[in-house]
Amino acid sequence: MSNRRIKTLMAAVAVAAATLASALPADATPTRPTREPLTDVRVATHFDLSSGQLPENIALLPDGTAAVTFAASRQVAEVSPRGATRVLATLPAPADGGVHTPALGFPLATGIARTPDGTLYVLYATGTADLTGLWRLRPGQSPQRIAALPADGLPNGLALDERGKHLYITDSVLGTVWTVPVTGGTPTAWSTAPELASTGFLGANGVKVRDGALWVTNLDRGTLLRIPIRPGNRAGTPQVKASDLAGIDDFAFTGHGDDVLATLNTTNRVVLLRPDGSRTTVLDTADGLQNPSSVALRGKEVYVLSAAYATATDPNLLRARLRGHR
Repeated sequence: MSNRRIKTLMAAVAVAAATLASALPADATPTRPTREPLTDVRVATHFDLSSGQLPENIALLPDGTAAVTFAASRQVAEVSPRGATRVLATLPAPADGGVHTPALGFPLATGIARTPDGTLYVLYATGTADLTGLWRLRPGQSPQRIAALPADGLPNGLALDERGKHLYITDSVLGTVWTVPVTGGTPTAWSTAPELASTGFLGANGVKVRDGALWVTNLDRGTLLRIPIRPGNRAGTPQVKASDLAGIDDFAFTGHGDDVLATLNTTNRVVLLRPDGSRTTVLDTADGLQNPSSVALRGKEVYVLSAAYATATDPNLLRARLRGHR
């Protein structure tokens, strides 16, 4: 990817980031965190900014390897437990360069999920009907699109259901959650609730399945939603579980009830959210965060991706340990 293309992408995201940051309340100014309950915080891997390695989403393998998507370079890669990066595949470039990709104007690889057999599922947004959708990457094979999604949308977050039968996909532009069988096929609009809509940039974003419900963030609205999964895989009414989280992107459950670690992309923070409404900043720029885009846990090991969309300095993978949580 050319430096000009990378700079243009970052400029577009930086404008959006500045818009979101300007809407923050005065008391939302980042402060130095205590890090509790995180320990052993360190930047484990630095990615190559000049090659477009802006990490967007993460899926963890049993041995601690991280499968990641690089948004600007359209790549799927693995990061070993020791921090070595290996590119697994590059998704095909759209004929028009992706200039019609909604919201950003460039093609980007977004959500990623993994099944126990090692198959990776990746979302790709290009603004073109021939490439936008859900892609499957089996070990040793080339990526294959298995479900087409609307070219005027931006498929972003991806989650596998608890039985491994189908996937849920958030569309940040169309304000929709789609569902697709893991075998591929025609997507079904699972929910188009108003709570998923954007207010100008990106709406429904991060997504996780937990205890019979789909949890979804809305970046523009700064909310974390819980949507019950009804019999027959029907969507229930969204419930706002947390709000006033401007720029919330991805999140992960800690394993302690409904405690959540959430990335706040535009303010360069990771916060711990508890069901009682309390929240604590546990990571910030002093730890190396630069527009954190994704977070994942494997046991007590915490992985946080920094995409550096607006900072344009140091995209990286930060690791830490979670203390005092199951």
